[in-house]
Amino acid sequence: MTLLVISPDYASHLYPLATLATAWRDAGERVVVATGAATDALVSMFGYEREHLQLGRGSNPGVIRAEEQPAGEDDSLRGFFAATRLGAVETLAYQARARGDDLLWNAVGVARAVHDVVERVRPDTIIVDHLAFGARLGLSSSGISHADVVLGHPSALSVGDEVYGYPDAWPRAFGPDPGALEELRGLSERVRDDFTAQWNAALAQLSPGAASSTDAFAETGDVLLLNYPEELHEPRRTSLLPRHTFLGSAVREEAHDEQVGRWLDQGDEPVVYVSLGSFLSARSDVLARIAEALRGLDVRVALASGSTPSDLLGPLPRSWLVRETLPQVTLLRRAALAVSHGGNNSVTEALTAGVPLLLLPLSTDQFAGAAAIERCGLGEVLDPNQASAAEIRGAAELLLGLDGGAGLTGQNASLDGLSASLRERPGPRRAWAAVTQTTSSG
Repeated sequence: MTLLVISPDYASHLYPLATLATAWRDAGERVVVATGAATDALVSMFGYEREHLQLGRGSNPGVIRAEEQPAGEDDSLRGFFAATRLGAVETLAYQARARGDDLLWNAVGVARAVHDVVERVRPDTIIVDHLAFGARLGLSSSGISHADVVLGHPSALSVGDEVYGYPDAWPRAFGPDPGALEELRGLSERVRDDFTAQWNAALAQLSPGAASSTDAFAETGDVLLLNYPEELHEPRRTSLLPRHTFLGSAVREEAHDEQVGRWLDQGDEPVVYVSLGSFLSARSDVLARIAEALRGLDVRVALASGSTPSDLLGPLPRSWLVRETLPQVTLLRRAALAVSHGGNNSVTEALTAGVPLLLLPLSTDQFAGAAAIERCGLGEVLDPNQASAAEIRGAAELLLGLDGGAGLTGQNASLDGLSASLRERPGPRRAWAAVTQTTSSG
């Protein structure tokens, strides 16, 4: 039996997909990953085969830098980083304008390349990243059954009257101007319509006579898997989803890191893990403010600096562990607090470890995800462009209990219960059950 995993050439996408595939690998099945060359080492690390498939212009093996991207993608990435400095609405508007060229890059060519991969691999089961629109177009246009995995916040799949790219919830720290929000909604609607027209035009080439879509962002596969805890998802929205399975989280196992192991064994102070992810580590100003906020607290900090040079972070205590990349899962298992941009991997991995979150969301679905963390009482949320170092320090002290309070770690029954549930039923096991049950019943 063979499982085919289709993923963009980005580590942040491939890590959870490859982790889900361990259920098939550990059952003795062959696993083939169709992705680009940048993540070849990651595929090999999991013990999988790789089929070459380029789903977009860019790639990201773990830390992304504009100067390492192909022409066109480099300027697009610089534009995105610049937009994040202007604010949330400006960032979402920038991303909306780039959406068609990004998510449906070379749609017909990608779809036909997927047909070729399927022909070569002859898989029994296919799992595909929801944001790989060209790949999903290729599968659906040929009537090839597949499981569609939403790796980010579930709002990546539009339901009801939602418009993709327009958050239906905001954390309290954000107060977007109503006029700006109205403009963003209008822009998002126009982008949705243009994107759907592109989807339908490609579909007509691939499968003449196929039924057109009314909203390509609402299209999904035969099996819908959501890499997110159901406990955080509003029941009102859950009722609008097509048939689905919440996976909870997809937490990978990491190889032993000797330096990190030694560091963890030193000192008794609470560990704070800091990361803005593989993309947004480019916001050196935000990382520097976080570092300033945590200096002087009775904590040890593990900080993944990503694309930010460490000399831009200010003076760093000798007790801190600062590297370009760090084993996130390993450190979260020992952390008392995680400071993050609110990417879905960071959020679900922290919750699985039972670690409260201090979130500074910057783009895409991070605002909706942060709003859910705030609503459920699992952390604090600040505006990364507005919060001072003193405000970040105050939120960290509150969550750690360094302000004289009880703190959140170990004191929150919801966090403890959620962590136990996510560890008891890991995402790979849930994915295996959902996919094999559907396959056997179909």
